[in-house]
Amino acid sequence: MVNGKKSARILSAVIAVLFSSVVNAAQVNFVSGATGNDLEIFKQLAKPWEEETGNTLNIVPMPSSTTDQFAQYRLWLAAGNEDIDVYMTDVIWAPQLAGQLEDLTDAARDVVADHFPSIIESQTVDGKLVAMPFFTDAPALYYRKDLLEKYGVEPPKTWEALAATAKKVQDGEREAGNKDFWGFVFQGNAYEGLTCDALEWVKSSGGGQIVEADGTISINNENAIKALETARGWISNITPEGVLSYTEEESRGLWQTGNAAFMRNWPYAYSLGNGDDSPIKDKFDVTILPSGGGDNKSAATLGGWNLAVSRYAKNKDAAFSFVKFMSSRETQKQSALLGSKLPTVIALYDDADIAAKQPIIPRWKDVFLQAVPRPSAPTKGKYNEVSSKFWSATHEVLSGESTAPDALEVLEAELQDIKGDAW
Repeated sequence: MVNGKKSARILSAVIAVLFSSVVNAAQVNFVSGATGNDLEIFKQLAKPWEEETGNTLNIVPMPSSTTDQFAQYRLWLAAGNEDIDVYMTDVIWAPQLAGQLEDLTDAARDVVADHFPSIIESQTVDGKLVAMPFFTDAPALYYRKDLLEKYGVEPPKTWEALAATAKKVQDGEREAGNKDFWGFVFQGNAYEGLTCDALEWVKSSGGGQIVEADGTISINNENAIKALETARGWISNITPEGVLSYTEEESRGLWQTGNAAFMRNWPYAYSLGNGDDSPIKDKFDVTILPSGGGDNKSAATLGGWNLAVSRYAKNKDAAFSFVKFMSSRETQKQSALLGSKLPTVIALYDDADIAAKQPIIPRWKDVFLQAVPRPSAPTKGKYNEVSSKFWSATHEVLSGESTAPDALEVLEAELQDIKGDAW
């Protein structure tokens, strides 16, 4: 009888603990844009956290366009939306969203030293760490190594050489029967992605960074004009006219079907291109983006994504836990292995498992060393307007609606109006 009572008490205690864990378990609503198979990978990465904490992750998908994402984020945060706990944020958004995000400084104090200091600094606004690094990004030039070997050409080091090489391969493949083959694809739609591409053309041609670190508006210059005119010459020549509506995924789609010699894109496209169902598996490689020639160096727009907790989150403790888990060394390693994401944890670039499965990641250091930031720091809260004006002007040039000299003259005046007396 005593044993029976004791067993009953133990059973009651176990039930109470289980009930308590269920009651205390939380659902974290995580909003994220997605390219490729990102959402499925995020679910896999979060499973150990769900099992360990009893919490659950609900992913709220967004369009892959960063411009559309940012607009929606601002609407939700301005409205004090309590339905979203964690936002996945672009590296350039910290200054614009900081006032509506939680300070992660204390929660992440024991792990911030593991990450690249420059990335931590980029997510720190007025002494407040508003987002934890998830993965970093810098684009590269993808090329079909089998076709370059076939036509006896080398990966191009300048934009001029890219155009010539792309045309040679394109003409050869079309003569061989593939009428849908193109030389080069990139992101030409009027959105933030075009700002990234065009900044690379301009910077690598000696045309500056649109707005310099000291706030000077520099975009209206001869080198920038030449860079945009060069890109305009690609359209319908080595690049399909449809590129004017391409984002990352449209570019990858054409490339991965085997219908392009070169592609400018981010690291995520590497593992997808080498997937078992990919027609170009083991047929391509990557290198740094070309330059404008002369003393000019390659430029790759610095990207990257971070995890931020909303000030209005319902489940802040669970959200802090999720962010810390996803930015950890262990999770970033899995993210690199599964999706070829570039870690922000410095030690992972020397990880043997990553080097074996994703040999591109250690090599991406060469690309990362050429990275150039978008002018979000000098333009602060006005960056979105600046970028919108820049990509719109670039799109007008690429589509033939305006000449490069006219477009950049108008852009300079528009940026001066946005700046006013100061950024």
